[in-house]
Amino acid sequence: MTTAPPAPAPAVGPARTAGCTIAADGSYAARLARGMDAPDSWFPERWTLGSGEPYAVPLPGNQPEEPGTQVLPMPDGRVLIHRVVDARHVFTLLYPTGPGTGEVPLGAVECGELSLLPPAPGGTRAYAIAAGERSSAVWLVAGGSFGPEHLAEIPGRCSGGVWLDGTDRLLALDREFDGRVKTVAVDLERGGEVSPLLQISEESDDRLLLADRDSGLLLLRSDAPGEDRVGWGVLGGTRPVRFPESLRLPGLALTPFAVQPGQVLTPEACAVALRIDGPAGSWLGTWRPAERVLHQLAAPPGWLAGSGWWTREGELCLPYATDTTPCGVARLGAVPSPTPPEGDPRRSKASAADPPKPAMARPVPLQQAPLTGRTAGG
Repeated sequence: MTTAPPAPAPAVGPARTAGCTIAADGSYAARLARGMDAPDSWFPERWTLGSGEPYAVPLPGNQPEEPGTQVLPMPDGRVLIHRVVDARHVFTLLYPTGPGTGEVPLGAVECGELSLLPPAPGGTRAYAIAAGERSSAVWLVAGGSFGPEHLAEIPGRCSGGVWLDGTDRLLALDREFDGRVKTVAVDLERGGEVSPLLQISEESDDRLLLADRDSGLLLLRSDAPGEDRVGWGVLGGTRPVRFPESLRLPGLALTPFAVQPGQVLTPEACAVALRIDGPAGSWLGTWRPAERVLHQLAAPPGWLAGSGWWTREGELCLPYATDTTPCGVARLGAVPSPTPPEGDPRRSKASAADPPKPAMARPVPLQQAPLTGRTAGG
């Protein structure tokens, strides 16, 4: 929770709280910050997380940024920024140069809507999705051989974006088609070949929220149970999607934002962090499929709500910013992993010295179990 002395801040003053994006390898984060003395003045900010003490470096341009500008950290320390200029989506890499900010122009895309996808697991590239009324385009906007490159055109209007593997190949998108939303998997190495991923029922809207490639755990949102609920399943598994009662909080919104990595072969043991929003504000929840209990916790002051990551050991790291601590990471103690009972096959798998890494499973539709006959919390 300590910080290194921050780099000199822009004249706008200390940054106020705003959400941030964390690189796939956890080395850096980036956010659009605004000043205390000039609340309408926004500027990019890079956080270094890989050192013992996190610190922030402001990357202001020649003029303030628009509040809707997107930023994404790259593992080499540069920050990709997505600006909209006269109906053109312009991409630039930012980096600190002593007292100023260096910029590497990457080109632009002319289209209607376009948004950056989450950091790619490979680390060297960045992608964006341009959603249209009848089709959506996936673009490579950083890391290519020249400017933005059109990679795939997908029928339907797509949103979201979750990476399913560690090679920038399989991307899950929530596609609106024929009046329903279903998650599909897009194979970027096969020209955008589309295959179904979530099809819980014909009449439901099903969206993928998170995926952990170590365990195969999937977190999703669907109205298949009769109301909008958070559920979970396993990529490539044969068991149906489950909607735990512990994740049903009437009047509150639950959004999972981080899954504990490294839990090979044991998706039920993965710790999941959730943002809980209600009339009183935002706070934290932690949960494991095997426990069937949602633990609710107060968020640290200045939490960049919805941001954070788990260590393999089960420690939850939460970035925060306050007037006195402009760059900090709160670390919640390790969450104990449930011990499988005697005779459970997961017991021997979890204790193996070098568990084998499973082969990457091709996405298959996850079908819904009967919504009756469930025990509370199941």
